[in-house]
Amino acid sequence: MRRGVWLGAVVGMLLWGGEAEAVRKRAPRRQATVSLSERAVWRAKSWVGLSSLRTVSTTVNDDCSGLTQLAYRKPGLSLMPERTLPGENGVKAIYRKAGELGTLSDTPRVGDMVFFRDTHDRNKDGRLNDGLTHIGIVERVGADGTVTFVHRAGGGVKRGRFNLARPDARKDEKGHVLNDWLRRRDKRNRGYLAGELVAGFASVDERWRNTATPVAAAKLKPR
Repeated sequence: MRRGVWLGAVVGMLLWGGEAEAVRKRAPRRQATVSLSERAVWRAKSWVGLSSLRTVSTTVNDDCSGLTQLAYRKPGLSLMPERTLPGENGVKAIYRKAGELGTLSDTPRVGDMVFFRDTHDRNKDGRLNDGLTHIGIVERVGADGTVTFVHRAGGGVKRGRFNLARPDARKDEKGHVLNDWLRRRDKRNRGYLAGELVAGFASVDERWRNTATPVAAAKLKPR
């Protein structure tokens, strides 16, 4: 009887060990298939609710471009160009590099970067002439075209929504939010919804690998 129990335990250990080894061998392959965009979405989602990026990293600005850089971070890869232009903020620099690499798009996909223009009056003249001022990461594209994105904005890391088919509509007929406010109304402007300020999208892949040391993000002007 005891011999049977002993043999059963040995067989069980061998089977468990075989399964464990198989799982261990499969795990790296699963990790290897995770794309940069998928990983960026997972990271960004995990930060929603944080009041500051300082609890994640102090190596980037605590702003929208800093969040995006952290989400896509990988050894040897950088969203920033090798050199920035005078007066260029982080959002404009990333957009320029995306254009040079040929990754810009008019259609949102999960894991893409989304760029916005004129989300605040950067030059303090009260006009919509500030160019690219904000960036986020596309988390989900709904069946009705409503896009959910993660971004670092006033108050911390949060989710926002926009719908390119109905950019100037706050809600649909059923009361579902289509567009969140991205530029609040003040004495000089009527306020603008996220869909009204979308400037484009860009994917991130191995083309973003740097050939030289990038400019430190902390030295760039905040968005």
